[in-house]
Amino acid sequence: MLLQQTLDILHELRLHGMIIALEEQLANPAIAALSFEERLGLLVDRERTHRENKRIKRLLRDAKLRTTQACLEDLRFDASRGLDKPLMATLGTCQWIRSHQNVILTGATGCGKTWIACALGNTACRQGISVYYVRAPRLFEELNVAHGDGTYVKRLQAIAKTDLLIIDDWGLAPLTQRDRTDLLEILDDRVGSRSTIITSQLPPDHWHAWINDPTLADAILDRVLHASHRIALKGESLRRRKASTKEKGDLP
Repeated sequence: MLLQQTLDILHELRLHGMIIALEEQLANPAIAALSFEERLGLLVDRERTHRENKRIKRLLRDAKLRTTQACLEDLRFDASRGLDKPLMATLGTCQWIRSHQNVILTGATGCGKTWIACALGNTACRQGISVYYVRAPRLFEELNVAHGDGTYVKRLQAIAKTDLLIIDDWGLAPLTQRDRTDLLEILDDRVGSRSTIITSQLPPDHWHAWINDPTLADAILDRVLHASHRIALKGESLRRRKASTKEKGDLP
């Protein structure tokens, strides 16, 4: 009866990791050889692990990564791709996010920009950092809707609170004047406090012309390119290579 009361209290306190660990201990006779302090330590450690795993799962779900299985460990460092292995190892520590820096990924379509961005996002989530992935056209579409239904400010606040924002397909479609203003608002909230990854087929030298408003372009690019790590991917399309060689799985 005392055990059931203990389990009920643990359920009430939502200590689910401790419940699992306690049930495992009860099913293992060898655990009796451990001291009270050792058994208690195992219960507490399991609860902490359970909470950490639950938080990571939530962060990965909320990130909405386009490629959920992408991870830096699977990254290919072919000489022809233009990837700097020491730089990628540094980015894998996520210290650049804690220092509020940005990453710019450019290259031709199919060269792996989105995959690498998602791998960095995956790594960040697993280190307890909040991430949100969105394609630039979808971002502007969502903000246009938010302007109309009165949720614009709330939407901006939610984006501003995200530690790492991944904007994919930057420069893919022309911007309206509202898009330019919205983009400046988003990036201005992030300067010196949050990090952003941008993937684009356009090299940064062409971004000013894409934004197509000298004043706003200067302000936007100053916020994006300041304190940024730039990765210019080279080589053939990995999608075409995958199709020709009949490789399986996602493209790293």
